[in-house]
Amino acid sequence: MNEATDLAARAGDADPRIGLRAVAALRRLLEQLEAVQVRSARVHGWAWQEIAAELGVSRQAVHKKYGRR
Repeated sequence: MNEATDLAARAGDADPRIGLRAVAALRRLLEQLEAVQVRSARVHGWAWQEIAAELGVSRQAVHKKYGRR
């Protein structure tokens, strides 16, 4: 089982401590994956508006979060 699948399974655990820790770990993993994909999109010439549309956020939000990296 890979890390994301394992974390997703633990997020549904009946023990809130286990579930919440898994949710926090999934959040960190998701942030890392998003950053990698945003960088990839920019390298491939995508505009901030295109990235924002795919993420379901405003252009300003995605630019503020990743524009200075």
